[in-house]
Amino acid sequence: MSKDATVVPGKATPRGRFPHVKRAGDFLFVSGTSSRRPDNSIAGASADAMGTLSLDIREQTRAVIENIRDILESVGAGLEDVVEVTTFLVDMADFGGYNAVYGEFFGFDGPARTTVAVHQLPHPQLRIEIKAVAYKP
Repeated sequence: MSKDATVVPGKATPRGRFPHVKRAGDFLFVSGTSSRRPDNSIAGASADAMGTLSLDIREQTRAVIENIRDILESVGAGLEDVVEVTTFLVDMADFGGYNAVYGEFFGFDGPARTTVAVHQLPHPQLRIEIKAVAYKP
């Protein structure tokens, strides 16, 4: 059984010793993915001239799913191959915005999904992280 692990060039470097994606036979396991960009800035996080922070769950969700798409494409798969996702939200008050953007990418025929609230993520500006499993023989 093939067990290739890949860190994808051009994506944010993992914040630990783990790959973006690992193949185990016909399954692809995408590590928890955020809206962090390769330069370590965060999509959906901005501050105005006074330093007031704005965190946009819709923009972060879109960036996370696009990052997952790019990671899967790097190994010859796509979002259509995703069979399960687990989403971690810092605040369930963000569920509506997350759910709306998620629905732009997936329908009822899409992956099984679990969404849980967590106390925090590895950066204070992150509102969401998603891990995914894809099936690609």
